[in-house]
Amino acid sequence: MTTQTPEQLTALLNQLLSLPAENECVEFKEAKKDFHFDKLGQYFSALSNKANLKNKPAAWLIFGINDKQQIVGTHYRTDRASLDSLKKEIANKTTNRLSFTEIHELQHPQGRVLLFEIPAALKGIPTAWEGHYFAREGESLSPLNLAKLEHIRGQSLDDWSAKICNDASLDDLDPQAIAYARTRFKQKHPEHAVNVDNWDDRVFLNKAKITIADKITNTAILLLGKPESAHFLSPAQAQMTWVLKDSRNIERDYQHFSCPFLLKTEALFAKVRNLTYRYMGDNTLFPTEVSQYDAWVMRELLHNCIAHQDYRLNGRINVVEMEDALLFTNLGHFIPASVEAVIEADSPPDQYRNPFLAHAMVELQMIDTMGSGLKKAFSIQWERFFPLPDYDLSDPQRVKVKLFGKILDENYTRALIRCTSLNLIEVIALDKVQKSKAITETEAKLLKKQGLIEGRRPNFYVTAKIAE
Repeated sequence: MTTQTPEQLTALLNQLLSLPAENECVEFKEAKKDFHFDKLGQYFSALSNKANLKNKPAAWLIFGINDKQQIVGTHYRTDRASLDSLKKEIANKTTNRLSFTEIHELQHPQGRVLLFEIPAALKGIPTAWEGHYFAREGESLSPLNLAKLEHIRGQSLDDWSAKICNDASLDDLDPQAIAYARTRFKQKHPEHAVNVDNWDDRVFLNKAKITIADKITNTAILLLGKPESAHFLSPAQAQMTWVLKDSRNIERDYQHFSCPFLLKTEALFAKVRNLTYRYMGDNTLFPTEVSQYDAWVMRELLHNCIAHQDYRLNGRINVVEMEDALLFTNLGHFIPASVEAVIEADSPPDQYRNPFLAHAMVELQMIDTMGSGLKKAFSIQWERFFPLPDYDLSDPQRVKVKLFGKILDENYTRALIRCTSLNLIEVIALDKVQKSKAITETEAKLLKKQGLIEGRRPNFYVTAKIAE
Protein backbone atom coordinates (compact mmCIF):
# COMPACT_ATOMS: atom_id res chain seq x y z
CA MET A 1 0.00 0.00 0.00
CA THR A 2 1.45 3.35 -1.04
CA THR A 3 -1.41 5.67 -0.06
CA GLN A 4 0.07 8.91 1.23
CA THR A 5 -1.93 11.95 0.24
CA PRO A 6 -4.75 13.14 2.55
CA GLU A 7 -7.22 12.63 -0.30
CA GLN A 8 -6.15 9.02 -0.83
CA LEU A 9 -6.20 8.29 2.91
CA THR A 10 -9.65 9.85 3.25
CA ALA A 11 -10.93 7.72 0.37
CA LEU A 12 -9.45 4.60 1.98
CA LEU A 13 -10.95 5.44 5.36
CA ASN A 14 -14.37 6.04 3.82
CA GLN A 15 -14.15 2.70 2.05
CA LEU A 16 -13.39 0.89 5.32
CA LEU A 17 -16.06 2.80 7.21
CA SER A 18 -18.63 1.88 4.57
CA LEU A 19 -18.45 -1.75 5.66
CA PRO A 20 -21.63 -2.82 7.50
CA ALA A 21 -19.59 -3.67 10.60
CA GLU A 22 -16.05 -4.58 11.60
CA ASN A 23 -14.97 -7.57 9.58
CA GLU A 24 -12.20 -9.89 10.65
CA CYS A 25 -9.57 -8.01 8.64
CA VAL A 26 -10.53 -4.54 9.91
CA GLU A 27 -10.62 -3.41 13.53
CA PHE A 28 -11.70 0.05 14.76
CA LYS A 29 -10.55 1.38 18.12
CA GLU A 30 -11.26 4.69 19.78
CA ALA A 31 -7.86 4.86 21.53
CA LYS A 32 -8.68 8.40 22.49
CA LYS A 33 -5.57 8.97 24.61
CA ASP A 34 -3.60 5.73 24.76
CA PHE A 35 -3.70 2.01 23.94
CA HIS A 36 -2.09 -0.86 25.84
CA PHE A 37 1.05 -1.95 23.99
CA ASP A 38 0.59 -5.69 24.65
CA LYS A 39 -3.00 -5.54 23.40
CA LEU A 40 -1.77 -3.77 20.26
CA GLY A 41 0.65 -6.64 19.64
CA GLN A 42 -2.11 -9.20 20.09
CA TYR A 43 -4.27 -7.41 17.55
CA PHE A 44 -1.29 -7.32 15.18
CA SER A 45 -0.95 -11.11 15.45
CA ALA A 46 -4.69 -11.74 15.08
CA LEU A 47 -5.20 -9.45 12.09
CA SER A 48 -2.03 -10.63 10.35
CA ASN A 49 -3.14 -14.26 10.65
CA LYS A 50 -6.65 -13.42 9.47
CA ALA A 51 -5.37 -11.58 6.40
CA ASN A 52 -3.38 -14.70 5.51
CA LEU A 53 -6.40 -16.97 5.95
CA LYS A 54 -8.59 -14.64 3.89
CA ASN A 55 -5.89 -14.42 1.18
CA LYS A 56 -5.63 -10.64 1.57
CA PRO A 57 -2.33 -8.74 1.38
CA ALA A 58 -3.02 -6.75 4.54
CA ALA A 59 -5.40 -6.07 7.42
CA TRP A 60 -6.18 -2.76 9.11
CA LEU A 61 -6.25 -1.54 12.70
CA ILE A 62 -7.67 1.98 12.85
CA PHE A 63 -7.46 4.34 15.83
CA GLY A 64 -9.79 7.32 16.30
CA ILE A 65 -13.05 5.49 15.47
CA ASN A 66 -15.67 4.62 18.09
CA ASP A 67 -17.94 1.57 18.28
CA LYS A 68 -20.52 3.29 16.06
CA GLN A 69 -17.84 3.72 13.41
CA GLN A 70 -17.81 7.47 13.91
CA ILE A 71 -14.61 9.54 13.71
CA VAL A 72 -13.79 10.84 17.19
CA GLY A 73 -10.03 11.39 16.85
CA THR A 74 -7.08 9.91 18.76
CA HIS A 75 -4.15 11.39 20.68
CA TYR A 76 -2.17 8.14 20.58
CA ARG A 77 1.53 8.93 20.06
CA THR A 78 1.08 12.38 18.58
CA ASP A 79 4.84 12.70 18.04
CA ARG A 80 5.70 11.24 14.62
CA ALA A 81 9.10 9.94 15.76
CA SER A 82 7.40 8.03 18.59
CA LEU A 83 4.87 6.67 16.11
CA ASP A 84 7.57 5.49 13.71
CA SER A 85 9.50 3.80 16.54
CA LEU A 86 6.45 1.57 17.02
CA LYS A 87 7.51 -0.46 13.98
CA LYS A 88 10.69 -1.64 15.69
CA GLU A 89 8.94 -2.16 19.03
CA ILE A 90 6.40 -4.46 17.38
CA ALA A 91 9.04 -6.28 15.30
CA ASN A 92 11.01 -7.12 18.46
CA LYS A 93 8.20 -9.38 19.67
CA THR A 94 6.71 -10.92 16.52
CA THR A 95 7.57 -13.93 14.39
CA ASN A 96 10.24 -13.20 11.79
CA ARG A 97 10.32 -9.56 13.00
CA LEU A 98 7.14 -8.81 11.09
CA SER A 99 5.89 -5.25 11.61
CA PHE A 100 3.51 -2.66 10.18
CA THR A 101 3.84 -2.14 6.45
CA GLU A 102 3.05 1.49 7.18
CA ILE A 103 1.44 3.69 9.83
CA HIS A 104 -0.73 6.24 8.03
CA GLU A 105 -1.66 9.44 9.85
CA LEU A 106 -4.69 11.38 8.65
CA GLN A 107 -5.63 14.80 10.02
CA HIS A 108 -9.35 14.48 9.32
CA PRO A 109 -11.67 17.47 9.90
CA GLN A 110 -13.46 15.40 12.56
CA GLY A 111 -10.26 14.35 14.30
CA ARG A 112 -6.88 12.67 13.88
CA VAL A 113 -7.05 9.08 12.58
CA LEU A 114 -4.27 6.45 12.51
CA LEU A 115 -4.46 3.62 9.98
CA PHE A 116 -2.10 0.75 10.86
CA GLU A 117 -1.42 -1.37 7.77
CA ILE A 118 -0.70 -4.92 8.95
CA PRO A 119 0.85 -7.39 6.48
CA ALA A 120 -0.61 -10.86 6.11
CA ALA A 121 1.28 -13.64 7.88
CA LEU A 122 3.98 -15.15 5.68
CA LYS A 123 3.04 -18.33 3.83
CA GLY A 124 3.60 -21.29 6.09
CA ILE A 125 4.52 -19.10 9.10
CA PRO A 126 1.69 -17.89 11.38
CA THR A 127 2.37 -14.58 13.11
CA ALA A 128 2.97 -14.85 16.87
CA TRP A 129 3.11 -12.13 19.50
CA GLU A 130 5.61 -13.01 22.26
CA GLY A 131 5.39 -16.66 21.19
CA HIS A 132 1.57 -16.85 21.22
CA TYR A 133 -0.71 -16.98 18.18
CA PHE A 134 -3.87 -14.88 18.19
CA ALA A 135 -7.05 -14.74 16.12
CA ARG A 136 -10.24 -12.72 15.99
CA GLU A 137 -13.58 -14.32 16.61
CA GLY A 138 -16.23 -11.72 15.88
CA GLU A 139 -15.17 -8.66 17.85
CA SER A 140 -13.06 -10.58 20.37
CA LEU A 141 -9.43 -11.72 20.55
CA SER A 142 -8.79 -15.41 21.09
CA PRO A 143 -5.99 -17.95 20.64
CA LEU A 144 -5.57 -19.10 17.05
CA ASN A 145 -7.22 -22.51 17.00
CA LEU A 146 -5.28 -25.59 15.96
CA ALA A 147 -7.09 -26.04 12.63
CA LYS A 148 -6.24 -22.50 11.49
CA LEU A 149 -2.71 -22.77 12.84
CA GLU A 150 -2.08 -25.96 10.87
CA HIS A 151 -3.75 -24.46 7.79
CA ILE A 152 -1.21 -21.63 7.74
CA ARG A 153 1.69 -23.93 8.53
CA GLY A 154 0.65 -26.27 5.74
CA GLN A 155 0.84 -23.60 3.05
CA SER A 156 3.43 -24.22 0.38
CA LEU A 157 6.73 -22.43 0.86
CA ASP A 158 9.56 -22.01 -1.57
CA ASP A 159 12.20 -24.46 -0.41
CA TRP A 160 15.54 -22.69 -0.83
CA SER A 161 17.42 -25.95 -0.37
CA ALA A 162 15.65 -27.62 -3.33
CA LYS A 163 16.37 -24.87 -5.86
CA ILE A 164 18.37 -25.87 -8.92
CA CYS A 165 21.80 -24.35 -9.63
CA ASN A 166 21.37 -24.20 -13.40
CA ASP A 167 25.02 -23.57 -14.25
CA ALA A 168 26.42 -26.21 -11.87
CA SER A 169 27.42 -29.76 -12.79
CA LEU A 170 28.86 -32.88 -11.16
CA ASP A 171 32.30 -31.38 -11.71
CA ASP A 172 31.45 -28.77 -9.05
CA LEU A 173 31.07 -31.45 -6.36
CA ASP A 174 33.95 -32.76 -4.25
CA PRO A 175 34.81 -36.43 -5.12
CA GLN A 176 35.95 -37.10 -1.54
CA ALA A 177 32.66 -35.75 -0.17
CA ILE A 178 30.67 -37.92 -2.60
CA ALA A 179 32.67 -40.99 -1.55
CA TYR A 180 31.99 -40.26 2.13
CA ALA A 181 28.31 -39.65 1.33
CA ARG A 182 28.16 -43.14 -0.20
CA THR A 183 29.59 -44.62 3.01
CA ARG A 184 27.05 -42.80 5.18
CA PHE A 185 24.18 -43.76 2.86
CA LYS A 186 25.13 -47.45 3.02
CA GLN A 187 25.18 -47.28 6.81
CA LYS A 188 21.72 -45.75 6.73
CA HIS A 189 20.43 -48.28 4.17
CA PRO A 190 22.39 -51.54 4.59
CA GLU A 191 19.84 -53.31 2.36
CA HIS A 192 21.14 -51.20 -0.57
CA ALA A 193 24.86 -51.50 0.26
CA VAL A 194 25.60 -53.97 -2.56
CA ASN A 195 23.79 -51.86 -5.14
CA VAL A 196 25.32 -48.53 -4.08
CA ASP A 197 28.76 -49.55 -5.31
CA ASN A 198 27.31 -50.24 -8.76
CA TRP A 199 25.59 -46.83 -9.02
CA ASP A 200 27.49 -44.06 -10.76
CA ASP A 201 27.56 -40.65 -9.07
CA ARG A 202 24.56 -39.41 -11.02
CA VAL A 203 22.35 -42.32 -9.95
CA PHE A 204 23.60 -42.26 -6.36
CA LEU A 205 22.94 -38.55 -5.86
CA ASN A 206 19.41 -38.92 -7.20
CA LYS A 207 18.76 -41.98 -5.00
CA ALA A 208 20.11 -40.15 -1.93
CA LYS A 209 17.76 -37.22 -2.70
CA ILE A 210 20.63 -34.77 -2.99
CA THR A 211 20.03 -33.91 -6.64
CA ILE A 212 16.75 -33.72 -8.58
CA ALA A 213 16.59 -35.50 -11.94
CA ASP A 214 20.36 -35.16 -12.39
CA LYS A 215 20.21 -31.42 -11.64
CA ILE A 216 22.49 -29.92 -8.96
CA THR A 217 20.56 -28.39 -6.07
CA ASN A 218 21.54 -25.87 -3.41
CA THR A 219 21.63 -28.84 -1.03
CA ALA A 220 24.16 -30.65 -3.22
CA ILE A 221 26.47 -27.61 -3.30
CA LEU A 222 26.10 -27.01 0.44
CA LEU A 223 26.81 -30.59 1.54
CA LEU A 224 29.09 -31.89 -1.23
CA GLY A 225 30.29 -28.90 -3.24
CA LYS A 226 33.92 -27.93 -3.76
CA PRO A 227 34.89 -24.79 -1.80
CA GLU A 228 35.08 -22.78 -5.03
CA SER A 229 31.52 -23.82 -5.94
CA ALA A 230 30.00 -21.83 -3.05
CA HIS A 231 29.43 -18.89 -5.42
CA PHE A 232 26.48 -20.79 -6.92
CA LEU A 233 24.59 -20.12 -3.66
CA SER A 234 25.24 -16.35 -3.62
CA PRO A 235 23.99 -14.17 -1.98
CA ALA A 236 23.52 -16.97 0.57
CA GLN A 237 26.66 -17.84 2.52
CA ALA A 238 27.90 -21.42 2.71
CA GLN A 239 30.04 -20.74 5.73
CA MET A 240 30.53 -22.00 9.28
CA THR A 241 32.83 -20.07 11.61
CA TRP A 242 34.63 -21.30 14.72
CA VAL A 243 35.62 -18.55 17.19
CA LEU A 244 37.73 -19.03 20.32
CA LYS A 245 37.18 -16.58 23.20
CA ASP A 246 38.98 -16.34 26.52
CA SER A 247 37.52 -15.83 30.00
CA ARG A 248 37.26 -12.08 29.34
CA ASN A 249 35.21 -12.73 26.18
CA ILE A 250 38.07 -11.52 23.99
CA GLU A 251 38.49 -13.23 20.63
CA ARG A 252 41.73 -15.23 20.52
CA ASP A 253 41.40 -17.19 17.29
CA TYR A 254 38.93 -18.03 14.52
CA GLN A 255 38.59 -20.01 11.30
CA HIS A 256 36.00 -20.11 8.51
CA PHE A 257 34.79 -23.35 6.92
CA SER A 258 33.02 -23.50 3.56
CA CYS A 259 31.73 -26.36 1.37
CA PRO A 260 31.48 -29.31 1.54
CA PHE A 261 29.66 -29.20 4.89
CA LEU A 262 29.56 -33.00 5.05
CA LEU A 263 33.34 -33.01 5.57
CA LYS A 264 33.92 -29.60 7.12
CA THR A 265 31.87 -30.20 10.28
CA GLU A 266 34.54 -32.68 11.40
CA ALA A 267 37.28 -30.16 10.59
CA LEU A 268 35.49 -27.55 12.69
CA PHE A 269 35.14 -29.84 15.70
CA ALA A 270 38.83 -30.68 15.47
CA LYS A 271 39.41 -27.07 16.55
CA VAL A 272 37.37 -27.43 19.76
CA ARG A 273 39.37 -28.22 22.90
CA ASN A 274 37.35 -31.04 24.43
CA LEU A 275 39.17 -31.39 27.75
CA THR A 276 38.65 -33.97 30.47
CA TYR A 277 36.31 -32.77 33.22
CA ARG A 278 36.29 -34.26 36.72
CA TYR A 279 33.58 -34.01 39.35
CA MET A 280 32.83 -35.77 42.63
CA GLY A 281 29.82 -38.03 42.63
CA ASP A 282 27.48 -38.56 45.54
CA ASN A 283 28.98 -40.37 48.56
CA THR A 284 32.27 -41.28 46.88
CA LEU A 285 35.90 -40.29 47.23
CA PHE A 286 36.71 -41.02 43.60
CA PRO A 287 36.10 -38.41 40.90
CA THR A 288 34.10 -39.13 37.75
CA GLU A 289 35.96 -38.28 34.55
CA VAL A 290 34.13 -37.28 31.37
CA SER A 291 34.85 -35.19 28.30
CA GLN A 292 33.58 -31.63 28.57
CA TYR A 293 31.38 -32.14 25.52
CA ASP A 294 29.72 -35.28 24.23
CA ALA A 295 30.73 -35.76 20.57
CA TRP A 296 27.27 -36.87 19.47
CA VAL A 297 25.58 -33.85 21.10
CA MET A 298 28.07 -31.42 19.52
CA ARG A 299 27.43 -32.84 16.07
CA GLU A 300 23.67 -32.89 16.54
CA LEU A 301 23.58 -29.22 17.53
CA LEU A 302 25.81 -28.11 14.65
CA HIS A 303 23.97 -30.26 12.11
CA ASN A 304 20.68 -28.79 13.37
CA CYS A 305 22.13 -25.34 12.67
CA ILE A 306 22.88 -26.44 9.10
CA ALA A 307 19.46 -28.02 8.59
CA HIS A 308 17.46 -25.10 10.02
CA GLN A 309 19.54 -22.09 8.94
CA ASP A 310 17.55 -19.50 6.96
CA TYR A 311 20.02 -19.16 4.10
CA ARG A 312 17.90 -16.39 2.56
CA LEU A 313 19.12 -14.09 5.34
CA ASN A 314 22.65 -14.34 3.88
CA GLY A 315 24.46 -15.02 7.16
CA ARG A 316 26.76 -17.71 8.48
CA ILE A 317 26.58 -20.39 11.18
CA ASN A 318 28.76 -19.73 14.23
CA VAL A 319 30.32 -21.98 16.87
CA VAL A 320 31.83 -19.86 19.64
CA GLU A 321 34.14 -21.72 22.02
CA MET A 322 34.18 -20.09 25.44
CA GLU A 323 36.03 -21.14 28.57
CA ASP A 324 33.43 -23.70 29.69
CA ALA A 325 30.75 -23.69 27.01
CA LEU A 326 30.07 -23.82 23.27
CA LEU A 327 27.59 -21.39 21.70
CA PHE A 328 25.91 -22.47 18.45
CA THR A 329 23.99 -19.86 16.43
CA ASN A 330 22.04 -19.98 13.20
CA LEU A 331 19.81 -17.46 11.45
CA GLY A 332 16.05 -17.89 11.32
CA HIS A 333 13.39 -18.05 14.02
CA PHE A 334 12.68 -21.25 15.95
CA ILE A 335 9.72 -22.71 14.07
CA PRO A 336 8.19 -25.05 16.74
CA ALA A 337 6.13 -23.48 19.52
CA SER A 338 8.83 -24.23 22.10
CA VAL A 339 11.70 -26.56 22.95
CA GLU A 340 9.44 -28.38 25.42
CA ALA A 341 6.89 -28.95 22.62
CA VAL A 342 9.57 -30.69 20.52
CA ILE A 343 10.66 -32.84 23.47
CA GLU A 344 7.11 -33.87 24.37
CA ALA A 345 6.07 -34.60 20.77
CA ASP A 346 9.17 -36.75 20.07
CA SER A 347 8.11 -36.94 16.42
CA PRO A 348 8.99 -35.22 13.15
CA PRO A 349 7.92 -31.55 13.19
CA ASP A 350 5.04 -30.44 10.99
CA GLN A 351 7.23 -27.98 9.12
CA TYR A 352 10.84 -27.65 8.07
CA ARG A 353 12.49 -24.48 6.80
CA ASN A 354 14.62 -26.55 4.38
CA PRO A 355 12.75 -29.84 3.88
CA PHE A 356 14.87 -31.04 0.93
CA LEU A 357 18.10 -30.37 2.86
CA ALA A 358 16.74 -31.98 6.05
CA HIS A 359 15.76 -35.17 4.23
CA ALA A 360 19.16 -35.36 2.52
CA MET A 361 20.90 -34.96 5.88
CA VAL A 362 18.82 -37.81 7.29
CA GLU A 363 19.88 -40.00 4.35
CA LEU A 364 23.54 -39.19 5.13
CA GLN A 365 23.07 -39.70 8.89
CA MET A 366 23.96 -36.08 9.64
CA ILE A 367 20.85 -35.64 11.77
CA ASP A 368 19.07 -38.29 13.77
CA THR A 369 15.71 -39.77 12.81
CA MET A 370 13.73 -36.61 12.26
CA GLY A 371 12.17 -35.34 15.45
CA SER A 372 14.11 -37.42 17.99
CA GLY A 373 17.58 -35.82 17.81
CA LEU A 374 16.83 -32.95 20.19
CA LYS A 375 15.33 -35.27 22.80
CA LYS A 376 18.38 -37.54 22.56
CA ALA A 377 20.74 -34.55 23.02
CA PHE A 378 18.87 -33.53 26.18
CA SER A 379 18.86 -37.12 27.46
CA ILE A 380 22.63 -37.50 26.96
CA GLN A 381 23.34 -34.35 28.96
CA TRP A 382 20.95 -35.58 31.66
CA GLU A 383 22.75 -38.94 31.85
CA ARG A 384 26.08 -37.09 32.18
CA PHE A 385 24.56 -35.00 35.05
CA PHE A 386 25.45 -31.86 33.10
CA PRO A 387 23.24 -28.80 32.43
CA LEU A 388 20.88 -29.33 29.50
CA PRO A 389 21.40 -27.46 26.21
CA ASP A 390 20.26 -23.89 26.82
CA TYR A 391 18.08 -22.43 24.04
CA ASP A 392 17.90 -18.63 23.76
CA LEU A 393 15.00 -17.70 21.48
CA SER A 394 14.82 -14.02 22.46
CA ASP A 395 16.03 -12.88 19.03
CA PRO A 396 13.25 -13.60 16.49
CA GLN A 397 15.81 -13.88 13.67
CA ARG A 398 18.41 -16.08 15.37
CA VAL A 399 18.51 -19.29 17.41
CA LYS A 400 21.25 -19.57 20.05
CA VAL A 401 22.09 -22.81 21.85
CA LYS A 402 24.65 -23.00 24.64
CA LEU A 403 26.22 -26.35 25.48
CA PHE A 404 27.83 -26.29 28.92
CA GLY A 405 31.10 -28.10 29.52
CA LYS A 406 30.97 -27.94 33.31
CA ILE A 407 28.61 -28.37 36.25
CA LEU A 408 26.81 -25.16 37.23
CA ASP A 409 25.18 -26.28 40.47
CA GLU A 410 26.40 -29.32 42.45
CA ASN A 411 22.98 -29.64 44.07
CA TYR A 412 21.44 -30.13 40.61
CA THR A 413 23.90 -32.94 39.88
CA ARG A 414 23.22 -34.60 43.23
CA ALA A 415 19.48 -34.37 42.57
CA LEU A 416 19.88 -36.17 39.23
CA ILE A 417 22.09 -38.86 40.81
CA ARG A 418 19.66 -39.56 43.65
CA CYS A 419 16.29 -39.03 41.94
CA THR A 420 16.36 -41.69 39.23
CA SER A 421 12.56 -41.58 38.77
CA LEU A 422 12.51 -38.09 37.22
CA ASN A 423 11.30 -37.75 33.64
CA LEU A 424 12.88 -35.44 31.07
CA ILE A 425 10.25 -32.70 31.39
CA GLU A 426 10.89 -32.58 35.15
CA VAL A 427 14.64 -32.44 34.55
CA ILE A 428 14.13 -29.54 32.12
CA ALA A 429 12.20 -27.66 34.82
CA LEU A 430 14.92 -28.37 37.40
CA ASP A 431 17.55 -27.25 34.90
CA LYS A 432 15.72 -23.91 34.54
CA VAL A 433 15.97 -23.40 38.29
CA GLN A 434 19.74 -23.96 38.39
CA LYS A 435 20.06 -21.42 35.55
CA SER A 436 17.86 -18.90 37.45
CA LYS A 437 15.19 -19.00 34.76
CA ALA A 438 11.48 -18.57 35.38
CA ILE A 439 9.36 -21.69 35.81
CA THR A 440 5.59 -22.04 35.71
CA GLU A 441 3.40 -22.47 38.77
CA THR A 442 2.76 -26.08 37.76
CA GLU A 443 6.50 -26.80 37.47
CA ALA A 444 7.18 -25.13 40.82
CA LYS A 445 4.52 -27.23 42.59
CA LEU A 446 5.84 -30.42 41.03
CA LEU A 447 9.47 -29.77 42.00
CA LYS A 448 8.56 -28.61 45.52
CA LYS A 449 6.41 -31.69 46.06
CA GLN A 450 9.46 -33.84 45.35
CA GLY A 451 11.63 -31.72 47.64
CA LEU A 452 13.91 -30.63 44.80
CA ILE A 453 13.66 -26.84 45.15
CA GLU A 454 13.29 -24.26 47.88
CA GLY A 455 12.66 -20.53 48.04
CA ARG A 456 9.87 -18.31 46.81
CA ARG A 457 8.99 -17.10 43.33
CA PRO A 458 10.95 -15.91 41.49
CA ASN A 459 13.98 -16.85 43.62
CA PHE A 460 13.78 -20.63 43.60
CA TYR A 461 16.97 -22.67 44.01
CA VAL A 462 17.85 -26.37 43.93
CA THR A 463 17.84 -27.65 47.48
CA ALA A 464 21.03 -29.06 48.97
CA LYS A 465 19.13 -31.80 50.84
CA ILE A 466 17.02 -34.05 48.64
CA ALA A 467 13.87 -35.46 50.23
CA GLU A 468 13.88 -39.22 50.77
